[in-house]
Amino acid sequence: IFAVFVYILLTFIQDLKNEEDVVDFYNISLHLQDVLETVDVLISDNAKESWSFLNTGENQNSSSLLLFSMETISERLNGSFTITTQRIQLKRTKFTDSFNDELNSTVTIEIPETGFDNTFITTILFSSLNNVMPPRTSAFNLSLFNETSNETYPENVINAAVLLVKINEAVHNVSLSYNKLNTTLELNPQCVFWNFTLLDNLGAWDDKGCKFVSDINDTVTCTCNHLTSFSILMSTGIPEKLRTLLDIMTYIGVGISMVSLVICLIIEGIVWRPLTKNSTAFMRHVAIVNTALSLLIADICFIIGAAISKNPKENPDEDYTVPVGPCSAATFFMHFFYLAMFFWMLVSSLLLLYRSVMVFSQMSKWTMFAIGLTVGYVCPLIIAVTTVAATAPGRGYVREDQACWLNWTKTKALLALVIPALAIVVFNILVILVVLYKMLRRRSTGNQAQADEKNALLVILRCVAILSPLFGLTWCLGIGTMVDPTNGGIHVAFAFFNSLQVLEFNQKMDCNFYVVFFSLTNVFIFRSALLFCDKSLH
Repeated sequence: IFAVFVYILLTFIQDLKNEEDVVDFYNISLHLQDVLETVDVLISDNAKESWSFLNTGENQNSSSLLLFSMETISERLNGSFTITTQRIQLKRTKFTDSFNDELNSTVTIEIPETGFDNTFITTILFSSLNNVMPPRTSAFNLSLFNETSNETYPENVINAAVLLVKINEAVHNVSLSYNKLNTTLELNPQCVFWNFTLLDNLGAWDDKGCKFVSDINDTVTCTCNHLTSFSILMSTGIPEKLRTLLDIMTYIGVGISMVSLVICLIIEGIVWRPLTKNSTAFMRHVAIVNTALSLLIADICFIIGAAISKNPKENPDEDYTVPVGPCSAATFFMHFFYLAMFFWMLVSSLLLLYRSVMVFSQMSKWTMFAIGLTVGYVCPLIIAVTTVAATAPGRGYVREDQACWLNWTKTKALLALVIPALAIVVFNILVILVVLYKMLRRRSTGNQAQADEKNALLVILRCVAILSPLFGLTWCLGIGTMVDPTNGGIHVAFAFFNSLQVLEFNQKMDCNFYVVFFSLTNVFIFRSALLFCDKSLH
């Protein structure tokens, strides 16, 4: 089919070259209609696999030849007319000084104040040329080219219609606005044009002379200082194989986390009475139980949220916009209990600071308990409720698609989790430094009661010293996935450290046994929502 089309197309182009300078449109209109209808079939969704084959091996420039043929046609036309097929719109018209047009409601072109008078402009809009043109750029390595498939550059896709613009004058300022083909893609929009000379004349997308202006409401705006065939490339996020690995780590991490947390709570219930004789030990175990309980409930909410939302790859023919009501409820409880987990870590840190600095103060365990509940649950509740109240009225509380989680792109609601969590990690590290300084200066006494308190303090110190840097490292990697959502190394490191959160050994000397507390934090805390990619949740 392709060979037949090329023959017809080249014959038609040769006819155009043989015509006089003024081409009679009436004589060629029927041929041009036939050519566009043939191209329309060739760029349909059904031809996508065929073009993937044609763009490999010896035929790597097949799609480039097709686009070059269409550019040649556009240069030889005359007169004002419009031809429209299902996937192509060819429009030739005159303009004076400036030009502005909305083509097929998907691309808007604006050329300001050129000073031209009655100048012809030809535009050809290909709504599905993304099925034909490969998304390779000038950085593409030909030595790594796969001769059987087109999967050597899956990180970029053509995410808009391709617009061919021709004027027989020099234009140095053109503004283009594209509606995205895939509105779920938000990462790294690139304003590009097809450069036929790149990669030893194979052709590739080039951004020379084009600048990205904005990405608002699924419309990408660009400016360029020349005319040719334009479109936009966007990143698909992390590669599909790596995404699958991260998904597996997520499922395994959530499963192990929930089982470990249940075991932790059972063990704490069994050994509660012998291990909570003094107020310090009592509050330490209260903090452990509530940290584990908060994380367990957050994991359950995560599973509910994952069941509510639909992934576009798993449900290609369904609407995967999240249901705002149920998704907001799941997100609220995830937000609240993940915050509670960190605030109970803060309670442990405050307890350590209190017992180290205020040595002779004797606060009752129930007063400590009341303070712990206030810090551990009331503070997270205030933050979670305030976040809802500030962002929900403008529909900016949760993501609009793919996952039930705090919104980032519209309202930055995710900062209501990131900032408190990182602030607590930094505070815990400062507490560790203060306590170490105090302990180095303090002389131990022979009093058994004080020895018990000191043993509890050492356990708390070890717990906070180990967990805070690990949580901090994990969350810093999580922020790295926000800053560079397409970096596979950061995603793997984040998933790895987030699924290996550490264990605490607590030795009770008079009972001679160990209590093991596994805090295997599930991989979801950041990965599901910080990709603006991205990225698929599951």
